[in-house]
Amino acid sequence: MRTWTRRRLLTSTASAASAAGLAVATTVPSRAATGGSRAGNDDVLDALRAPGLRVIEERPGAEPGYRFFVLGLRQPVDHTDPTAGTFEQRLTLLHTSADRPTVLFTTGYEATLTPYRSEPTVLLDANQLQVEHRYFGTSRPPAPDYTHLTIRQAADDHHRVVRLFRRLYGGAWISTGGSKGGMASVYHRRFHPYDVDGTVAYSAPNNVDDRDDSAYLRFLETIGTAETRDALKAAQREILLRRSDMVARYEAWAASAGTGFRIVGSADKALEIAALRVLFMFWQNGTGDGSTIPGPAATTDELYAWLERTAALSVYADEVATHYIPYWYQLGTQLGYLSVPTAHLAGLLRHPRAIEPRSFVPRDIPLRFDSDAMPDIDRWVRRRGSRLLFVNGAMDPAVAEPFRPGAHDSRVLWAPDTNHHVRLEDLSPADHAAAVATLRRWAGVADVS
Repeated sequence: MRTWTRRRLLTSTASAASAAGLAVATTVPSRAATGGSRAGNDDVLDALRAPGLRVIEERPGAEPGYRFFVLGLRQPVDHTDPTAGTFEQRLTLLHTSADRPTVLFTTGYEATLTPYRSEPTVLLDANQLQVEHRYFGTSRPPAPDYTHLTIRQAADDHHRVVRLFRRLYGGAWISTGGSKGGMASVYHRRFHPYDVDGTVAYSAPNNVDDRDDSAYLRFLETIGTAETRDALKAAQREILLRRSDMVARYEAWAASAGTGFRIVGSADKALEIAALRVLFMFWQNGTGDGSTIPGPAATTDELYAWLERTAALSVYADEVATHYIPYWYQLGTQLGYLSVPTAHLAGLLRHPRAIEPRSFVPRDIPLRFDSDAMPDIDRWVRRRGSRLLFVNGAMDPAVAEPFRPGAHDSRVLWAPDTNHHVRLEDLSPADHAAAVATLRRWAGVADVS
C-alpha cells in the first residue's frame, strides 16, 4: 500500500559502540587523495566495518561511479531506555565520494534493496544513505512492542544514523522522501532540526486534526470535472449493487493465492473498503481520465478488473495486509487518516467505519490516538521550520491538507496536472529552476556537470 511523520545524547550501550566506530570512518580518503576516483576504494568497505554497524553485502548494479552496500545498524528499541533492548535497522548506501554531498532518504516503509537514486541524489551527484523505517521490512524488534513505533523514536533512529555517518561524509546533507517517507523526513527535522542542511519532501500529507476531514472531502467533491466525479460515484454504486458476484470473485482469487481476510474480517468487508477508497485512489495514482471508468453497461468482470487496478484488491488480503500493520498502527495512533464521501452510497454499506485504521490492526494491539502529535509538527513547520521544500501534485488528494511552512527559506511548490508520484521535473519551468537552485544552494553545489 503506497499511500499509500530534541537533540538527544546517545544513551545505550549499542549507541556508544556505534559512536566508537566513527573514528574508523574518518580513514576514508577524499576524492583528491585517491586520484579523483568517484567510487572510492577498498578503504570505504573497511570504514563501514564499525562496531554496531554490519556490512551485510555489496550488491552489483549501481550506476558508474557508485558502489552499493546493504548495511545493518544496531538501534535501541527505545531511545529513552537503554534496557529495552535493540534491533538491527536495515540501511543501504550508494557511495560515490566522501567529498560529495549526502542524501538521507527514506520511503517511510521497508528499504528498497536495489541501487535506486532519488531525484535529489541525481541532481547533486551525491552519496545516498537510505534508512528503513523501524518496524518495517526486517527492521523489527524480536518481539515488537508497537508502543515504540512513534514519530519521535523514528526521528531518533535517523539522528543516530546521521551522527554515525557524518564523520565519513562531512559535507552537506539533504534529507528526502515521498509520501510517508516525506512525512518521516519532516518529523526528523522537527526533533533534530540541525542534522541536515535542507529537506525535500514530496507528496507529504499533514493531517493536523484527525477529527476534521473537511479538506479531503472538499477536494474529492471538486477535483476534475463533474462528469468524472459522477462516473466514479456511479461505478462505486455498481460495485456494491453487484456485491455478491464481486465478493465471490474476490474469495476465489484469495483461495487461489493462498491468502484470506482474517485481519480485515471478511472478503465482503474488504470489498467495501476497496470500493470506498476508489475515489481517493483514482486521483492519487491516475491521470484523471474519466473515459477509463466503467459505465453501467460494463460486465461484472470488467468492473472487478477496474476495481483491482484502481484500488489494489490484494492490499486488503492477509498476505499483503500483514506487512502494513505498522503503517495502519501509525495512522491510528499519531498520523491520522481521512474520510471519503459516502452520501451517494446510502443503503449499500454494511460495515460502519470500515476504512478506519482499526480495520487493519489486529484487536490485540491497542490503538490510542495521540491528538497532540500532528499539531506539534504543524506548529514547528509553520513557526520554526527552515530549509523545507514541499513538492506536491495538484491532483493528489493526499495533500488536500498540505504543510504550510513559514518564511525561513522554505516554500511549497505545486505541479499542475500531477498526482501523488510528483517529481521536481513535473513543476513549471520557473518553479523547477527555482527548486533546483535552492537544493544546490543548500548543498553548497554550484555545478554538478
